Amino acid sequence: MIREAMLYEKLPEDRVQCSVCAHRCKINSGRRGLCGVRENRDGVLYSLVFGTLIAEHVDPIEKKPFFHVYPGSRSYSVATVGCNFSCSFCQNHEISQMPRSTLMIMGEEVPPAMIVERAKETDCRTIAYTYTEPTVYLETALEIAKLACREGLKNLFVTNGYMTPETLDSMSPYLAAANVDLKSFQEAFYKQQCGAMLAPVLDSLKKMKDLGIWVEVTTLLIPGLNDSADELKDIAFFIRELGPETPWHVSRFHPQFKMLSTPSTPVSSLRLAGLIGKEAGLLHVYTGNVPGDEGENTFCSNCGKMLIRRYGFKIIDDFLSEHHCPSCGRKLEGLF
Repeated sequence: MIREAMLYEKLPEDRVQCSVCAHRCKINSGRRGLCGVRENRDGVLYSLVFGTLIAEHVDPIEKKPFFHVYPGSRSYSVATVGCNFSCSFCQNHEISQMPRSTLMIMGEEVPPAMIVERAKETDCRTIAYTYTEPTVYLETALEIAKLACREGLKNLFVTNGYMTPETLDSMSPYLAAANVDLKSFQEAFYKQQCGAMLAPVLDSLKKMKDLGIWVEVTTLLIPGLNDSADELKDIAFFIRELGPETPWHVSRFHPQFKMLSTPSTPVSSLRLAGLIGKEAGLLHVYTGNVPGDEGENTFCSNCGKMLIRRYGFKIIDDFLSEHHCPSCGRKLEGLF
């Protein structure tokens, strides 16, 4: 389904400039933006994926990953095709890169109201816009999110953070939380591996915090590319500036897409990142893609007592007392 896009400006000679993401593409008539799902037709910009879902699943919220948003709950997770990044290590490249590589727009047309009903029927507390980049299907996410809020459901973005301030202003009244990939602290990494820039991601993270959106940050550690101690310190101190309560998920890389010859991340690198994060003053640092690792668990930031024990995406034990530490009484930061 197509619908006229939000956030664009008409330019001379039937050109348009899209303002939904930080690329701010200037698009000639008959062409698409870098995301592959926003097309200029005779001077009018259209979303080619409105209500056209390529993925629709009920997931544990820990899979997103959110560890401080309704722990143990379900999240109704949706996506369209398309992305404004071209990451060489993308785990969902078949759908995120489809419009770029084939020009195809695939998926099932599902009315936004039906998504909300399905979320309620499956006992989900949240709707997550995930798998691909939700910024590029803003129109769909926003319409679902408005209906979800009316029904008492919360909305979550799992995002690369490469949106404009205008997009955040449009979405923020309906957005409870975001997990943002901070993929590196190097401009060269973003340019070479993602086809983007670092600064807009940092700006989005700051603005989300200013808007009162609960933020969790994820960094996928790729051996030899973004796992040096110096870079991990830079990331950790930036997150500390956002707020020491901001959870940092440090995830293990496995070979995929264009990085099949790159080895998996040593667990020792994840543990080093955890140590660096704690030394920087972060209250909650987690390791991902290592089921059973101690770094999956949540501890009280005041007395150190274990509050939530996890194995992968499952909660094994929950020791919280009405979201407070049963030992010292400190409230666990997050949404409950």
